Order: sequence, then structure tokens, then C-alpha cells
Amino acid sequence: MSLMEPRALIITDRSDLAETQLIVGLAKKGLDLRVLANDSGKHYASLLESGLSVTPFRLSGRFDGPGTAAIRQELLSGSYTVIYAFNPRAIACSIRASRGINVKIMGYRGVIGNAGYLKPESWITFMHPRLDRIVCVSRAVQRYFESLGFGGMRLRKGKAVTIYKGHDLSWYDRPVADLSPFGFPQDAFVIACIGRDRPGKGFHTLVEAMDHIPESVPVYLLLVGDLEKNQALSAQIESSGMRDRIRFAGYRNDAPQLAGACDALVLPSESEGLPRVVIEAMAYRRPVIVTEAGGMPELVDNGVEGFVVPVRDPASLAGAMTELALNRQAAREMGHRARERVERDFSIETTIKQTLTLIHELTEERLA
Repeated sequence: MSLMEPRALIITDRSDLAETQLIVGLAKKGLDLRVLANDSGKHYASLLESGLSVTPFRLSGRFDGPGTAAIRQELLSGSYTVIYAFNPRAIACSIRASRGINVKIMGYRGVIGNAGYLKPESWITFMHPRLDRIVCVSRAVQRYFESLGFGGMRLRKGKAVTIYKGHDLSWYDRPVADLSPFGFPQDAFVIACIGRDRPGKGFHTLVEAMDHIPESVPVYLLLVGDLEKNQALSAQIESSGMRDRIRFAGYRNDAPQLAGACDALVLPSESEGLPRVVIEAMAYRRPVIVTEAGGMPELVDNGVEGFVVPVRDPASLAGAMTELALNRQAAREMGHRARERVERDFSIETTIKQTLTLIHELTEERLA
């Protein structure tokens, strides 16, 4: 136990469900905290309904003067021991706001890339010596930060730590979505792919993989997200011999339930932190096919909860999809193990416990 009880100022934006429940869970464990959050967020009401001290708060950028002043005023009036900033804007403004104030700062990072000693924006966020801990969503993100260097400059040992963003299986008890509007044949093995239209998501590799699958194997692909806007991808699909087996679902608010209605999920990304869509599909007892990119191998053991294939390898991707479609009982068993894996290794309770431990640790360092 710390010599002084910790008090945390949590600064977030439009927090997702896992982040929101982490904050609520920390308060339920007895942590004295106050939250600055964007009131347009989907889960802002949940923070209020939990009885937390919440103030509507938005940062326009990393150099938001009024926002920085508001954080400083809160720090001067609140006797905080720790700031937990959930995005780069909050980190940058918290660092400036805390000048001359004895408070520790921890910042969340959920992706790989866009940081380094040669990137000026990193010097006001993750590389700044005033930031005490980088809370990484996966070991892959932690390794990325620990690999950064320039000349004699390296990240201080222990500055980057891994705390998985946990989930609760009860979040995924809703009935699965209805696939009938998509017109899949009765014998179809439908594989969902959920993602935004961004570089490095591997959609072109996935469409190419479809052409490696034998016509006798009834694999169908459901693309979920704003992917129809990608003209190059649409043209590739149109020229594919498997174009009749690929459907667009568009953006969906019920993406987890849609994945749960399919037979499996595939994510062919070239870079990832710890993708939520994979965890959601696993929670719905669906086998998953992922690449070796980022933290995805931390979610899936090859051949146990699904398959892990090399990045940008359409033949291997096709092989994994074919294997699941031809062995449906084995695929269902993988899906059950996937849900067990989420419950065992990626629970919200573990995230709350580890985060609380880190906050106590930083509070003790503050007194040293």
C-alpha cells in the first residue's frame, strides 16, 4: 500500500466500452479519481450513470491553450498523484500543464508506429522525459517503443509497460445479426472482415487470397466497414474470379453481432496493436485468422483458436480459410477455445487490477 493514497486525473476523449469500464472499475475498487471526457462520446453517459466525477472536456490539438490551462487549474486544486492520459493530445497538454507540479503521468498507446526520436511530435508526447509510463496495449507495442533509439538516446528501462485492454464476456451476449439480407447460400462458410479503409489493413491481400481458394470450397467473404468507397479495392473485386462470393456490408453499429453471425473472422492487417474486432469475434466463439503483425499473435495460438499467417501472403491466407471451411467441426471447437482465451487472458478485471497496481506504483515514486 502506498504511503499516500493515490488520486488520479483521467483525461480521455470518446472512450470506447473497454476504456469506459476500466475507468468505472477503478472507481469501484476504491480509487479516488476525476474524469475529463468528451461528452459526445458513445459511452459518456455510462460514466455519469456510474456516479463518477466527470467534466465535459475536449482538446482541439496538442497545443490547445485553454485545454492546457484547464488541466493545470484542475491539478492545482485537486492534489492529484497521477494523470492517466488516453491519447497524444491529452499527453502533450498534461505535460505542459503539470510544470512545477509533483504529479506522475502515464499515457496510453494502442498502435505501432508514428513515434520516434526523429519525429518532433514525439518529443511533446511519448519521448518526453516528463512522461513516466507508456501503457502499451500489447507486448508488440512495448517492443516497438523499446526498439526506438537515436545515437545514445533510448527509452528509459521500465517506461513502457504492457497492460492488455480487457473485455467482459457479458458484453457479447446479444443475439447475433441476421445474415439473410446478404443472400449467402445455405452451405456457405461465411468469413467476416471488419475494418476501416486505411492503408496497411491488407484488404487487397485478402481479395487476392479468395482467388487461391478452390471453387468447390464454399468460402464467402463479408466486408464490414466503409470499404465500398475504396475504388481500387472495388475494381480488384470486380476483376476477381470470386467476385460473386464477396459482399459489402458497409459501416455497421452491430459489427460484433455481425461477426458472431458469420462462421469465422479474418484480419489480414500489416500492422496492429491489439485489434478489438478480433477479441469481439473470439468472444462470440468464432475462430479467427490473423497475420503475424503487431499484437495479433498474442491473441491467437496457431491451430488452437484459429490461424496465424504471414503478412502479405495470400496463399497462406487462402489455405487457412479453406482449412476452416473444410473442417467445420474443428472450426467450431476453435471458436469455443477462442472465447475461453478471452475469458482467461483478456478480462477487464485483470486490466483494472494491473492499472490500479501501476497507479499505486507511480504514487510511491512520486514520494521518493
